[in-house]
This record gives sequence, C-alpha cells and structure tokens, in this order.
Amino acid sequence: MHRLTILLVDSNAKAQEKIRHALEQEYVVLCVASVVDAKALLAKDAPDMVISEVVLDHGEGGLDLCRYVRSHESLHHVPIMLLTSLSTLQDKIAGFDAGTDDYVVKPFDARHLQARIRLLVRIKRLESRLNV
Repeated sequence: MHRLTILLVDSNAKAQEKIRHALEQEYVVLCVASVVDAKALLAKDAPDMVISEVVLDHGEGGLDLCRYVRSHESLHHVPIMLLTSLSTLQDKIAGFDAGTDDYVVKPFDARHLQARIRLLVRIKRLESRLNV
C-alpha cells in the first residue's frame, strides 16, 4: 500500500518539525517554508494533501495558497488543511472562503490531526467516486 504524500507549508522550523514528526510514520511529508516553494512542488507533482499555516514569513500566506490550489484544474481536487495559530471565527471563515477543506488550530494533538487527515482523505475519495 502506498503512503500518501502531504505537502506541509510552514515557515516556522520548529512547528514544521513537530508536524512532520507527528505524521511521518504514516505519510510522506514534504516540507517547505513558503508559498513560492509550495507552488514549485505543486507544478511538478500534486501531493495527496496540502497542510499550511496561514501566516508565513515569506510574502504570500496560506489563504493565498488555498486560492491558488482551487484555481488550478489539475489541483482543485487536492484536500487542503489550514493548521494555524489563528483561532477567531473570522479567521476560520476566511480560511473556508479561500477554499480550505479543514481548519485546525495550534497547538494540536497528533491523534486529532491524524484523524482529521483520515477524514479528509475519505471525503475526497468519496467525492472522486461521485465525480463531484
């Protein structure tokens, strides 16, 4: 059985390491620190999922990445999770309006994060069967 590939976008090296460590047993985790780097990887090969922080140090942020993925026909099927420290209702609504499929607030529990990922993968598989 092939392991799913997750593109993780977070400019904080410690956060990136914590998330990667929580997921690397079950998934292949590709880590980048900027939307520019994420776009470069997305242009080569679409991952099975994108997880991004909203606030990034290098120009564009996670909301920009959501809009980018949703605007490209070859990527629009890729599930997106925003994993961020932004926790207000307005932040969450902005994330969903930008195209995220899920919004998880830091600090996170690794088991909860893994369960949310499994849920998104299951939903996307069902959608692909229905051609939604």
